[in-house]
Amino acid sequence: MTRIGFGYDIHAFSPGRRLILGGVEIPSERGLLGHSDADVLLHAICDALLGSAALGDIGSHFPDDDEQFRNAPSTVFLKEVARLIKAHDYAVVNLDATVVLESPRIAAYVPRMRETIAGVLGLETGRVSVKATTHERLGALGKGEGCAAYAVALIESE
Repeated sequence: MTRIGFGYDIHAFSPGRRLILGGVEIPSERGLLGHSDADVLLHAICDALLGSAALGDIGSHFPDDDEQFRNAPSTVFLKEVARLIKAHDYAVVNLDATVVLESPRIAAYVPRMRETIAGVLGLETGRVSVKATTHERLGALGKGEGCAAYAVALIESE
């Protein structure tokens, strides 16, 4: 059986925080506000994977009111989601994700993001796609107030 899942996440920018996307720190004067490291890309991927196996969402597994997840690296979440997918006899076929933000430009960091995500999931890098786009200066994202990510995941029965 082949299944597909969709994930989305959004966080506001906040001064004094590190900007982490795809498990990679991006030089920036501000990061994303959240209980964990607020990695919108990994959060969207986690939701896509969880959704593909009908296992709930990231908030049901890693609630933002649980102190053990305060400032936690989202790679920890992705690793646990990968374990859950495998425990339900599925394997990840591929992922495709898009990060939406005006600045900073992240294209130079995309290869490291792909490698990090693939490494956590135990996949070949060619099975992980990460793209970046702007919001064309429209709305809150376009004004640079935050960052969003969309992801789709394809899994299959093992």
